[in-house]
Amino acid sequence: MRSSLRFLLLIACFSLLMSVYRAEATHIRAGEITARRIATSNGSLLFEIKLTAYFDEITGSQASAAQNTVDIYAGNDLLSRVPRVSRVDVGNGTTKNEYVVRHTFPSAGLFRISFEEDKRNNNVLNIGPPPTNNLNFYVSTTLEINASLGLNQTPVLLNSPIDLAAVGQRYIHNPGAFDADGDSLAYRLFIPQEATTNGDGRNLEYVHPNQIGAPGQTEAGASPATFSMDNITGDLIWDAPVTRGFYNVAFIVEEWRDGIPIGQIVRDMQIIVEDARNDRPLMDPLPDICVEAGTLINQQVRATDKNGDRLTLTSTGGVYQSTLISPALASFTVPQQGSQAAVTGQFVWQTSCNHIRLEPYDVLFKVEDSPGSGVPNPSLFRKLVDMTTLNISVYGPKPTNLRGVAATDPAGIAYRLTWDAYKCQVAGAKIVIYRREGCFDIPEDVCLTGIPAGSGYQEIGRTDANQTTFLDNNNGEGLRPAVSYSYRIVVEFPRPGANINEPGSLIGGGESLASEEFCLNLPLMMPVITNVTVDSTSETNGVISVRWIRPEAAAGLPAQYRLFRAVGQNGTSFTQLATINTNLTAGAPDTFFVDRALNTLVNAYNYKLEYWVTQAGQLVKMDETETASSVRLEQGAAEPASIRLSWSALVPWDNANRIHRVYREDKTRPGTFNRIADVSVQGTQTFTFTDDGSDKYAADGTVNITIQPDSTYCYKVETVGSYNNSQIRPSVLYNFSQILCVSSSDTTKPCPPVLEIDLLDCATLQPDAFCDQLGLTNNLSWTYPQQSEGKDCDPNVAAYKVYFARYEGDTPALIATVTTPPVPLATTFAHQGLTSFAGCYYVTAVNRFGAESAPSNTVCKENCPMFVLPNVFTPNGDSKNDIFQPYECPSFVVSMEFRVFNRWGAQVFDTKDVNINWNGKTNAGKDVSAGQYYYEAKVVFESSQRNPKPTIIKGWVQLLR
Repeated sequence: MRSSLRFLLLIACFSLLMSVYRAEATHIRAGEITARRIATSNGSLLFEIKLTAYFDEITGSQASAAQNTVDIYAGNDLLSRVPRVSRVDVGNGTTKNEYVVRHTFPSAGLFRISFEEDKRNNNVLNIGPPPTNNLNFYVSTTLEINASLGLNQTPVLLNSPIDLAAVGQRYIHNPGAFDADGDSLAYRLFIPQEATTNGDGRNLEYVHPNQIGAPGQTEAGASPATFSMDNITGDLIWDAPVTRGFYNVAFIVEEWRDGIPIGQIVRDMQIIVEDARNDRPLMDPLPDICVEAGTLINQQVRATDKNGDRLTLTSTGGVYQSTLISPALASFTVPQQGSQAAVTGQFVWQTSCNHIRLEPYDVLFKVEDSPGSGVPNPSLFRKLVDMTTLNISVYGPKPTNLRGVAATDPAGIAYRLTWDAYKCQVAGAKIVIYRREGCFDIPEDVCLTGIPAGSGYQEIGRTDANQTTFLDNNNGEGLRPAVSYSYRIVVEFPRPGANINEPGSLIGGGESLASEEFCLNLPLMMPVITNVTVDSTSETNGVISVRWIRPEAAAGLPAQYRLFRAVGQNGTSFTQLATINTNLTAGAPDTFFVDRALNTLVNAYNYKLEYWVTQAGQLVKMDETETASSVRLEQGAAEPASIRLSWSALVPWDNANRIHRVYREDKTRPGTFNRIADVSVQGTQTFTFTDDGSDKYAADGTVNITIQPDSTYCYKVETVGSYNNSQIRPSVLYNFSQILCVSSSDTTKPCPPVLEIDLLDCATLQPDAFCDQLGLTNNLSWTYPQQSEGKDCDPNVAAYKVYFARYEGDTPALIATVTTPPVPLATTFAHQGLTSFAGCYYVTAVNRFGAESAPSNTVCKENCPMFVLPNVFTPNGDSKNDIFQPYECPSFVVSMEFRVFNRWGAQVFDTKDVNINWNGKTNAGKDVSAGQYYYEAKVVFESSQRNPKPTIIKGWVQLLR
C-alpha cells in the first residue's frame, strides 16, 4: 500500500495582500518531517507527525511569523489548520518553526509523507533553473506501518542545519540523528526536489557544491575540492568552498531493522558560504567507547581556536532527552563557557540496563567561535564551527560464575550447567548457551560482544534471562565420551516489543559479552587413536605405527580392541587387521599396532578402532573411534629453482594453528633427514611449504643446497596436533608422512581423465525400487587418455582423486584417493552409503611426484521421482485401505503441498505431509461424501540443483464408503 501525505500551507484568515507577500517572501532554508506512533487502548494506527522548517529571517521574517498553521493532507483526508507549536531563533538569521498533528492511518502499509512550500531563496548557486525564488521547497518521509514494528518512530534530527561555511575552510554538518528504537541508521546524498502538481517530488537541476568554482582545493591544499557524506556517521563534509553564496543540498537518513529498511527521512538544507576573516575552531577527536551497562562514563571534551576567539561548546543527542531514552540521562557541563583559545566540557552518563542496545549512541559535540576581545571589527566577524561525534556502545553485563556438574539422564552422558542470576532482568531477554569441543580462549575485547565468528562454538540452547540452569544432553542423544567440552553463555536482548499497548523498555537489541569459559572433561569411556605415523616408505614393505590410549577401567572386563584399515585417506572399505584382548592393565602393550607390508609410497591409509566389552559373558561392541588417516605428502605446482610441497591428514585431533616440521634428505648422508623448516599453519589450506634450498632450521645443523632442475630431492613432514583434552596424553601428537622424492624439472602434469557415471533408467524402475535399501551407491568409471589437446599425457599415474559436490555449482570436495591397477588405463569407484543419488563428480589424476591434473569432465546424477498414488480408497473404518497415501514409499521427496477438490472445484483438504495420510475428512474433521475427487500435488524432489523446481502431479481418486 502506498499513500501520500502532503503539507499545503493555507492561511485563510490573511488578506490578499498578505497572501501575495507570502508568495514572494517565504524564503525557506531547510526542513524535514518526522513521525512516531502513539500508544492507544484500542491499538489504532495513531501517529504524531512533526514538520520542522527553517526560515530565512533576513528576507522572510514576516512570512515566517505569520505562518501560524498549515494544512495537512492524509491520503484523501484534509486535516486543516494544524497549529504551529513553537518558533525559535536558532541563529545565523534563521528561525525554526515546528508544526505537529496527530493522525490515524486507515491501515498498515508504506506511506509517503511530504511537504511543499513557496519559495526558496533567490540566487542559490547550485540548483535551477534560475531564478531560484520561483522554485518551491519539497521534502518527504517514507513511513512503514507494520504491526511487528510496535511503537516504531522515525529518527529525529537533533542538530539544526544553520551553521555558516567559510571560503577555503572545511565545512562539516551532522544532523545528529537519533533513533530511540535502536534501529540502524544509514546516510546518503539526495537531490533537492520541488513539488509537482500531483504532490510528488521532482528533482531540480542540481550539481554538488564543490562543482561551483571547480576544481578548487581542500583546506589542506589538495585539489580538487571534495563534497561527500559518510554513510555510517552522517558527517556531511565540504572540503572546501570556493565561491561565496547560497547552496542547497539534500540527504536521506535511512532506518534499518534486522537488515530490512523500514523508513527514511529527507532533509533539504541550505549552506551559506561567506568570506571568513577568521579560522574555524577545532574539536579534539574522541575515541569510540564500549561499556558494560551500569558503567559511569566521564568523558572530557576539548576544543581550541588558534586565533584566540571566544568558544561556545555545546552537545546534542538522544541521551539527553527523557522522551528518547530511559533515565538516567546524560549531562554536559562547560565550566568556562566562552573562554578564549580553548574550552573544555565534561560529558557524564550513568548507564543502566535500560540503555542496552545493538546500535551505538551518537553524541554530537559542536564548538562555535565568536569575536574575542582582540578582534578589531566584531561586526564583520563570521562565526564558524567544528563538530565531532562520540559513539558509545552499551552492551549487557557479562554473565558470571558458569559451572557444570555431571547429571543423570536417560540419553547418557549429560551435564547440568549453572550460573549466577543475571544482573539485567529485561523482559524477552534470552540466555544463549554455546558449546564447542576442546577448551578455547576468546580474546578479551570490550567491544567484542557475543561469540566471535570462527571460534568453533555452536548454540545448543537458550532460556529466559531469569533462569540459572540448563541441562546439556546433546538434544537427547548424549554427549560423546573422551571429549573435553567448552561452554560459554551470552545474553541476547530483544528489539522493542511489538505490543502497541505496552511500550516497555527502550532497549534495542544487542547482546552481552560472552561469559568466562567453563571447560569440563567427560569420562574417557572409549579408546582414542593418537598416532598414525609412517615409519617406512616402500611399495611393498611400508610400515605405519598406530597408537591409542586405553579408556578408564569399568564393568565389562575383559575387553577387546579390533583394529581396521582402509586404503586411502578417505577410504571406507575397512578390513580388520588385528584383535587385541585387554584387561586395561596399566603398562600392558595393548595400545599400539605396527602395520607392515604396505605400499606407503603410493597410498595413504585410514584406520579405526572398535571397542568391545564383556556383558553377560559375551563380548558386545561398545563403540568405535573416529577414523584417523596417515599423513600424505604431495608435490605442488612446479616453481623455478624450488620445490613446493603440500600435505594433509584426516584425523580426529586438531593439526591446525600449530608448527609443522619439514625434513629434507641430506645427499651427503643418504637416509639421513635434516630438519629444514618449521611451518606455522592455520587451516588445512596452509599445509604447504616451498623449498628454495635454504635450511631455515639451524638447531640440527645448517645444510643449504641449490635446487637443480635435473636432480631429485626427498622430503618428509611431521605434523603436530592435539585433542585439546587434558585427559588425553600425550597432549601433543606427532605423526610423520611418507617420504616423497621429487624433481623440480617434473613439470608435466597428468591429463584429466574421462569420467562416466551409471545413470538411472527411471522408466524401468518399480515404485518400491528404493524402499528397502539401507544405502545407495553411485558407480563411477573413467579412462585415462594417452593424449589431451594434442599433447602427450604423463603415463606415470600413481593415483586418482575423486571429488563430489552435493549440488551443481558448489565446490566439490575430495572424497577418495584411488590407487591405479597395474595398467593405469581405466578404473572405478563406488560411492556408497548414500541416501540420495543426486550430486556431481569429477576425477583428477596424480603422478608419482604428486602433481595433479586438471579436473575431468563433471558428471551429475539425478534421482528418479518415486511418487505413485492410487485411484481409489475406502475410509469406512475397517482398517483396510482407509487412508489415501502413496504406494510403497515416496522416495527422494523433500517437501510437498497436496490439495483435494470436489467435482465443483471447491477445496476440501490440504496437507504438507509427504505421505498425505488423507482419511476422507476435511481439515475441519468432517467426513466428505463418497464420490470422485481431484487432487494436485506440488512435489519437490531431491536434486543436484540447490533449488529444484517442484513437480506438479494432478489426478483423481474415487472415495468409497
